[in-house]
Amino acid sequence: MKYIDIKGTKNNQTVTLSCSNIVMGTADFLKPDNMKEAEVLLDRYVELGGNLFDSARHYRHSEKVLGMWMGSKKNREEVHILTKGCHPVREAPGTPRVSPENIDEDLMTSLEYLKTDYVDLYALHRDNPEKPVGPIMEALHRHVEAGRIRAIGFSNWELDRIMEADNYAKENGLTRISFNSPNLSLAKPLRPRWENCVSANGNMIEWHNETEIPLLSWSAQAGGLFSGRFNPESRDNQEMVEVYYSEDNWERYERVKQLAEDKNVEPIQVSLSYVLNQKFPSCAIIGPANVAELESSLKGAEIALTEDEVNWIDLKK
Repeated sequence: MKYIDIKGTKNNQTVTLSCSNIVMGTADFLKPDNMKEAEVLLDRYVELGGNLFDSARHYRHSEKVLGMWMGSKKNREEVHILTKGCHPVREAPGTPRVSPENIDEDLMTSLEYLKTDYVDLYALHRDNPEKPVGPIMEALHRHVEAGRIRAIGFSNWELDRIMEADNYAKENGLTRISFNSPNLSLAKPLRPRWENCVSANGNMIEWHNETEIPLLSWSAQAGGLFSGRFNPESRDNQEMVEVYYSEDNWERYERVKQLAEDKNVEPIQVSLSYVLNQKFPSCAIIGPANVAELESSLKGAEIALTEDEVNWIDLKK
């Protein structure tokens, strides 16, 4: 397992969080009624060196199950938790929930469910561009000062808003962002996979290159587009068709298959390694259904790609 460093704050002192570059995503798969199966997967991830878990207030049960698991293993200080807040409620997906009050409500609920008094990484799950960044950054800073958050970041924010928020923090002596969590994958989406989601474009990637702020990618394997389950003629999954079916992505798939054969690995593993072989620090959030899928992803994380190989499979040469 490889690790990246993320800057944080503890007791008003700068600390470094060493985080595995493969992140265990939890989403909706962690539920109290499948605790036994989930425990096997979580345990194996840690055994293999993983230490960063991705969750969110929006993910219903996953925070509760993570809290139960950490309590049973007594390993809270040995793992890192990334959770997210300020997602619209499921009953009103088009209504933004990004305010100091929403931050307070979601963070405190997350801490209760996780059975902890702090989270290592905290991200705002969505944005509301109509809201000024000042009160948002001030609210996050208060929680960092109170010890409830070690490091702050954003998920699904556009680059101009990220830069505006970070500049506000810099100019006002507040906690600055330590990471960004958009989608980044070899397969390029034709539209947002979910409402108001953001994928890293060329400008965002260049910003990460310049700042070296870590990027934690969700849907790093593009829903398994290069897993062998999909092809241009297979159109049963309407969401995948609308989001990923393009001539360029199928050409990427052909190149990935060639490179995978040369390296004696699977195409899906090469597609994951693309995310982890950027010029800036990066992590891939994965959602394995079982231990076999987890171990396959970890093998993909070990694949080293040259800059020429990264550019070639991404159709840049």
